[in-house]
Amino acid sequence: MTTRSDRPAHFSMIRGFQLADFFTLGNAACGVAAVLMAMRYLGTGNVRDLLVAAAFAPAAFVFDVLDGRIARWRQTSSALGRELDSLADVISFGVAPATLAFACGMSGGWDALVLVYFVCCGVSRLARYNVTAESLSGASGKVKYFEGTPIPTSVLLTALLAWAIWQGRIGERLVGGAWTILGADLHPFALLFALSGTLMISKTLRIPKL
Repeated sequence: MTTRSDRPAHFSMIRGFQLADFFTLGNAACGVAAVLMAMRYLGTGNVRDLLVAAAFAPAAFVFDVLDGRIARWRQTSSALGRELDSLADVISFGVAPATLAFACGMSGGWDALVLVYFVCCGVSRLARYNVTAESLSGASGKVKYFEGTPIPTSVLLTALLAWAIWQGRIGERLVGGAWTILGADLHPFALLFALSGTLMISKTLRIPKL
């Protein structure tokens, strides 16, 4: 007979999850799905795959909003939930938009450098938030403002990519064209990712948290 101690460890971990944590995992699942659909497009060339990939961004955003609200409603905020949220956000709002941009044609050498910079900025932004969350909290224990733009703002970049996909302005026809610098390509569109990443790691930009 199987005793409680004989059960796999992952069952104990799942029992430790709060309701909000499952919404956080939904966020992560949307991000992974977006990456897979963008990769699928590179193999099939079917633009519908890119549109589906882009559609997962707002879905991830909804899960991201709901997990926070549910945690506050049930008063179940925890260090585990905060770490889960950060990891999910890195996938959905960092890696997924960068992968989609690459699939849409931002695949030059300089493009790749910019996209790596964007993801690294997102990772740094989330790590800094987790470390400083307590010091930024007021007497209520709630963070009053963000230092730098939150990483979910990258859904705006995904929306622009979705528009470009819908208009057929991807690949060689990518909006803004391309520049060749020192033998490597840079698409001006990629500079929006550089701007987004820079705003995320800014310490002077303070945005009230609603």
